Amino acid sequence: MAEALPSGPSSRSSVVTVRVPAKVNVQLAVGPLRSDGFHDLANVFLAVGLYDEVTVTPADSLRITCEGPDAEHVPLDATNLAARAAIALAERHGLAPDVHIHIAKDIPVAGGMAGGSADAAGALLACDTLWGTGSTQDELLSICADLGSDVPFSLVGGAALGRGRGEILTPLEVGGTFHWVFAVADGGLSTPAVYRECDRLRGDADVPGAEPSADLLEALRTGDPGALAATLVNDLQPAAVSLRPSLAATLSAGTEGGALAALVSGSGPTCAFLAKDADAASAVAAALTASGTCRAVRVTSGPAEGAHVR
Repeated sequence: MAEALPSGPSSRSSVVTVRVPAKVNVQLAVGPLRSDGFHDLANVFLAVGLYDEVTVTPADSLRITCEGPDAEHVPLDATNLAARAAIALAERHGLAPDVHIHIAKDIPVAGGMAGGSADAAGALLACDTLWGTGSTQDELLSICADLGSDVPFSLVGGAALGRGRGEILTPLEVGGTFHWVFAVADGGLSTPAVYRECDRLRGDADVPGAEPSADLLEALRTGDPGALAATLVNDLQPAAVSLRPSLAATLSAGTEGGALAALVSGSGPTCAFLAKDADAASAVAAALTASGTCRAVRVTSGPAEGAHVR
């Protein structure tokens, strides 16, 4: 009979809750397809104030539960990124991943806002705190990078440039608060499917390397929403709209409602609208709601703090 692994040393609290934000990609430049099936990216992340909360408690075995909008679409087995995060941390320290992970969803599911990645980062930090494993941020970021391209940013939040697959981060200075409206679509889009469609649409075209926009980085640094609006770009947007043509009407409704700029968030199908200020964001939200082109509308701002224990 195999020897049981020790459970992790618990922190003073037997319950740890971590709050972790959504993200919007203010620039997503996608380079050519690599031999490993990935693409080199210049991915400018901005964390925004929509949050999932991940709570971990000791248990007899690893268990996942979930509540919130579209929770029925969240896997509750070992394929869940939060479960994989707990397993990865436990394996690194020779422990058994015996925790109950409860996810309270508020980030749209499969919406291009890194909800699953956020849950992974949240579970990783929560388990590290619960078990008292004392990991450094670099150690946690290394595990995050193994879990997925967006997971490292979910841990650190704020704003950052992601290179490689998006996992190699450089923090960015942000000089103010940017106001956003997000239009949530019915259903989700598969990120791998969107990348495949991007490659199909490009065909044999010569694709340049992915580089960050100097003008966009300067707009973030100065906190100028007008300048940021002029530089927003998402190379995956044509693919997302190709797979979900109804997104074109959503994007138009937001710009007609007064948004400075509109783009598909990440791989979609959530659409993001940058507004001049909080009042303008409310007006854009009202226009989107009235348009009937989306299932729900959320108003928030960024940058937001990364994963943190509550």
